[in-house]
Amino acid sequence: MTQTKQSHLKLVIAGLLLSILMASMDNTIVATAMGTIVGELGGFDKFVWVTSAYMVAEMAGMPIFGKLSDMFGRKKFFIFGLLVFLGGSILCGTADTITQLSIFRAIQGIGAGALIPIAFTIMFDTVSIEQRGKLGGLFGAVFGLSSIFGPLLGAYITDYISWEWVFYVNIPIGIVAFAFIAFFYKESAVHEKQRIDWWGAITLVGAIVSVMFALELGGNEYAWDSSFILGLFSSFVVLFIIFILIERRVAEPIISFPMFTVRLFTTSNVIGLFSGMAFITASVYIPIYIQGVLGGTATNSGLVLLPMMLGSVVSATMGGFLMNKVRYRTILVIFSIILLVGMTLLTTLDSDSSRLSVTIYMIITGLGIGATFSVLPNAAIHHFEPSQRGSVNSTVSFVRSLGMTLGITVFGILQRNEFTASLEEAFAEMGGGVNPSMTNDPRELLSQEARAQIPGPILDKITDLLSSSITYTFMWALIPSALAMLAAFLMSKERLSESVEYSQSKQKE
Repeated sequence: MTQTKQSHLKLVIAGLLLSILMASMDNTIVATAMGTIVGELGGFDKFVWVTSAYMVAEMAGMPIFGKLSDMFGRKKFFIFGLLVFLGGSILCGTADTITQLSIFRAIQGIGAGALIPIAFTIMFDTVSIEQRGKLGGLFGAVFGLSSIFGPLLGAYITDYISWEWVFYVNIPIGIVAFAFIAFFYKESAVHEKQRIDWWGAITLVGAIVSVMFALELGGNEYAWDSSFILGLFSSFVVLFIIFILIERRVAEPIISFPMFTVRLFTTSNVIGLFSGMAFITASVYIPIYIQGVLGGTATNSGLVLLPMMLGSVVSATMGGFLMNKVRYRTILVIFSIILLVGMTLLTTLDSDSSRLSVTIYMIITGLGIGATFSVLPNAAIHHFEPSQRGSVNSTVSFVRSLGMTLGITVFGILQRNEFTASLEEAFAEMGGGVNPSMTNDPRELLSQEARAQIPGPILDKITDLLSSSITYTFMWALIPSALAMLAAFLMSKERLSESVEYSQSKQKE
């Protein structure tokens, strides 16, 4: 597939790593800047669209660009995604209204939908299978690092520079990545021309847009039983059924459902879905716990994720090195058990827990999740030809992103409902004193100024309830953690050194 010279390979890998860092970090870096952005641009009632637009466009683009890269080549669609992402970043920094920013974020998301899955695919195409485990660990480590490092970098840039640079920071990174890929990645010109499945693409995008906006807007801007939300869910069901019918008939579907008859591929996707749900729950609610319960600052809440980040980097690297010697199943069983242990420990947190306890629990949770970043992409492509890698990688990335989105939505609802109900009951018993509507959102407790305005005994009660609601959420997150572990046990017993490609490479030596 590739003709890249060995002397240029390091530059190509560096360009791919920078692209993954940039695109995956933008999923989270904006979150900590949103308060400042809304304060300047207004549109508080529309700020949810800033995040939603990016995630919807990214997820909708992943399977489409993955398939197109199989059909017409990796490089042109990777470069296209990179340029679109950079253009969207520049536009985001110039936005004057929250509506403009949301539109520009969607443009960014389209670019990211091409970058992440194709970057992994190019790596698989360019390196030997003996190197794939080591580099897979490095790619997985960068992916995991960016997911956690994003909020911390976003907070720093917003506090000490300006919110526009949350987007402009992508420009120098993107230019370097563009130069490395454009000039040093040499791809074979031989590709199999095929017809594009336009109707499949249209129905898939429509289905994803419908379900994503239903999940993002339901319970916030619209009631779950409102006609608008029910209409979005109905649209998703209808379009998804049509998409399946189309994909079963066309010669070259965007998502090939026969791929899911391969046990290793299916279980890899299931692990990605459920581990993504657990991972995002820990990433979101540990900072809220630190600020809202322990009274830490925004910077401290970001720094507390560093142990989790380091844990994920260590296990991603370990997973990559182990793949050449140990079965995918063995690696993922071990680390999924560690993830379940870490999530179980998080359920024991309360308002009296120490920072040391939180740090230890986060390290364990990070160790549990990191291996999935490096091992799952390799396991997923194990039985597939190079011409199918784009579709396979984009499917794995799509499913993991879907799991993270579902995790944010479902567990956010559970936490918010538990916290609100507990507050109302507590204030009713105390005969009032504070309006529960002032504190039913944990973000109200994240600033020192807001906490200073609440009387001490009442603040203690609120923080106890907030702590309980977060551990209650972690208890629910044990379900996807356990399902990820179960899926790992159900994997077939292949290892990297048993793949057809590995055997072919040995025969050529």
